[in-house]
Amino acid sequence: MSTTASPTIPAGSSVELEIGGMTCASCAMRIEKKLNKLDGVAATVNYATEKARVTIPEGYDPTLLIAEVEKTGYTAALPAPKKPATGAPATGGDYGSSSDPELTSLRNRLIVSIVLTVPVIAMSMIPALQFTYWQWTSLALAAPVIVWAALPFHKAAWTNLKHGTATMDTLISMGTTAAFLWSLYALFFGTAGVPGMTHGFELTLAPSDGAANIYLEVAAGVTMFILAGRYFEKRSKRQAGAALRALLELGAKDVSVLNGGTEVKIPVDELQTGDEFVVRPGEKIATDGIVVSGSSAVDASMLTGESVPVEVGQGDPVTGATVNAGGRLVVRATRVGSDTQLAQMAILVEDAQTGKAEVQRLADRISGVFVPIVILVAVIALGGWLGAGFPVAAAFTAAVAVLVIACPCALGLATPTALLVGTGRGAQMGILIKGPEVLESTRTVDTIVLDKTGTVTTGKMTLVDLIAEPDTDPEELLRLAGALEDASEHPIAQAIAKAATQQTGTLPAVEGFANIEGKGVQGVVDGRAVLVGRESLLADWALALSPEVAFAKAQAEDEGKTVVAVGWDGIARGVLVVADTVKPTSAEAIVQMKAFGMTPVLLTGDNDAVARRIAAEVGIEHVIAEVLPKDKVNVVARLQREGKVVAMVGDGVNDAAALAQADLGLAMGAGADVAIEASDITLVRGDLRSAVDAIRLSRKTLGTIKSNLFWAFAYNVAAIPVAALGLLNPMLAGAAMALSSVFVVGNSLRLRGFKSIAKQSA
Repeated sequence: MSTTASPTIPAGSSVELEIGGMTCASCAMRIEKKLNKLDGVAATVNYATEKARVTIPEGYDPTLLIAEVEKTGYTAALPAPKKPATGAPATGGDYGSSSDPELTSLRNRLIVSIVLTVPVIAMSMIPALQFTYWQWTSLALAAPVIVWAALPFHKAAWTNLKHGTATMDTLISMGTTAAFLWSLYALFFGTAGVPGMTHGFELTLAPSDGAANIYLEVAAGVTMFILAGRYFEKRSKRQAGAALRALLELGAKDVSVLNGGTEVKIPVDELQTGDEFVVRPGEKIATDGIVVSGSSAVDASMLTGESVPVEVGQGDPVTGATVNAGGRLVVRATRVGSDTQLAQMAILVEDAQTGKAEVQRLADRISGVFVPIVILVAVIALGGWLGAGFPVAAAFTAAVAVLVIACPCALGLATPTALLVGTGRGAQMGILIKGPEVLESTRTVDTIVLDKTGTVTTGKMTLVDLIAEPDTDPEELLRLAGALEDASEHPIAQAIAKAATQQTGTLPAVEGFANIEGKGVQGVVDGRAVLVGRESLLADWALALSPEVAFAKAQAEDEGKTVVAVGWDGIARGVLVVADTVKPTSAEAIVQMKAFGMTPVLLTGDNDAVARRIAAEVGIEHVIAEVLPKDKVNVVARLQREGKVVAMVGDGVNDAAALAQADLGLAMGAGADVAIEASDITLVRGDLRSAVDAIRLSRKTLGTIKSNLFWAFAYNVAAIPVAALGLLNPMLAGAAMALSSVFVVGNSLRLRGFKSIAKQSA
């Protein structure tokens, strides 16, 4: 292992190690304990991802961690920097690599085991196949399986023995070695080697002359079945991590940068912040940026799951890895490399997959104490059978059955495989679970607090109504007001101008534009002197709204909407009503929340009238309005003191503290960075239904973990007494044990079929 000098590490820095040689959760727990004994070191080791996340003091040399891991009999290495071959940022490991030496080795050992073991099992189980010297043929076929194919188990067992510990590899090695050595004894020193020896296949054991029986099919069969379980477990881990690799591979490979007006093609990893680059129709946008010129529709479905392209123009932000579906764009890079949204998404997924939940720690603890207990039970079974006067073969078979049936493979895999698949599926759906401990939080959530602006609503002002005076054409009212407002940068003015453009087409030019401080704007449009703004602006020019329009204006304002008055040529012409509109899917999301037993609460700093109008529109009964940003966290804390388990959904800087205070914080991915950092789950899509999907997925993943643990634990508890009583053939015990691991993996992989409730109801 290389021990090259490492740079000085800041205090509290986190170092990631790639761990090799682990075969079960017991191995991970052992390494974790070893690392945590070092001064100032806090380590978490994950068996599923084969990584250790270690927090170290300032100036600590990471190679000391590697040396400590190697002392335990495993390998460790700092991850090699990954040069983004696909334009994706490096996040600490070479996820793009398709080669996996461990998987290849397992596959080769499994293939050899299958080819050699199947004939051995067939001859042992089918008396008709037991020709004169079949037992010696079995030895020739089984020996390579037991010695070479099972070598990883034997090596791990020897390492454990040197350190005075035991893991499931100890069980496997002891079981197969005992069966093999007993068979050698029976062949060379007993009567099992005589020509014409036969023995039938039995589901149960009975007292017999052990020296007349061989157990080669047991040793080879157990090895084959366990290798098969290990191979499929390893392969499933690669598949479960495919979402992270897919995220990293979304980015563009190269980019056309503008250099003095000339396009120069460069690798995307050489792109710098501030560079301007060209994106043609059909090309991927190389990195996060701002549109400098051009307009187009951008397909962000690969990143957000939204199928409808987003219209962008000058000044609009765009995200790396999305596809330009329309015209030519010139984009200025604002974030590159690990700062991009794509990179941050990948880091969030990786963090989730390398964390540890409390339920996993429970499984690890069970595995840690389970192994020595099982060995003790095997010894007791052996002694009990011998003490009761049964033949050595019967006692030996019972002990071997105990050793094999108790291997905690399924127990160790119960949590990590479900976490990997669940968080990977979430990433595909635009639901980024920051840490697996989040799963526990979702289990009992009964109250979900929703920020209004940008969460339930679009967060953008939109023209929602137009009320013209009786003698005024509504289209003309909008066209002239929109033309004048188009010259203003005010959000309300821009909302009116946008609606006017969409509904009336190209807007006429404005002459003599002037901004009247605090009241509105005025100018000449199509030869008409137009006023747009507060009613007081019209009053300054002796213009008054009719009683009917004034009443409609007051009613709209009572509902919290913003009303703009319009007049020209000495006459009041009508009003335009602008408001923040509810997202199209928010009402459906509220229905879903209630259906899943959660009480939605609308929390906003806006006035009570606006809040209640929005709440009524989407079906929320509980409203807390006119709350200052600093008081939002107090509201969440108060609900918690009342015994509520609170989830909070928000997107702004003012939501960050509340998101952190909540039992479960969910941030809209389009929101502020500080909100995303403070949350537990990030919802890439702006759809509130994603919050429901996030909680459903988290609960589903937690349920899968619990069912996995129940199966693994119940299986071991039930099977050990059966094996100790001699009622279980060791070979069948090995097959059942391996199948239990495959069951756990298969049960976890069912999470890959999780679907959004929106699609289910569509």
